[in-house]
Amino acid sequence: MASFAKLNLENIVITVESVVNEVLKDSNGVEQEQLGIDFLKNLYNEPNAIWKQTSYNTHNGIHNNGGTPFRKNFAGIGYTYDEIRDAFIPPKPYNSWILNEFSCKWEAPVAKPNRDGLEINQYWNWNEETQNWILQTP
Repeated sequence: MASFAKLNLENIVITVESVVNEVLKDSNGVEQEQLGIDFLKNLYNEPNAIWKQTSYNTHNGIHNNGGTPFRKNFAGIGYTYDEIRDAFIPPKPYNSWILNEFSCKWEAPVAKPNRDGLEINQYWNWNEETQNWILQTP
């Protein structure tokens, strides 16, 4: 299956759809993104819709199966498609977080402490006011 993200006019992902790989194959059996886009535009009768292919196996700029990463991250609703980076970028969780250019994911300005020595129910939570990680125990 191939996955496609539908974008609004601000390049925000509004839905993600799957298409069987056969739809993407040209007369030579080579998969072509445009064939999937054309299929979805026709299926939904939306000739002006904006679709971009996305890879279920790509996260943090790395392909899970060792293949070539495609558009940095699998698209999700609310993600932004950045045309310059040719990447899907998740929503920014906090104003202070910085975009990692390789992974196109947001990172805290302070490294998250590791879990060594923590109980199973303890976790680190970002505190935007203090700009630091706070140990949480429910």
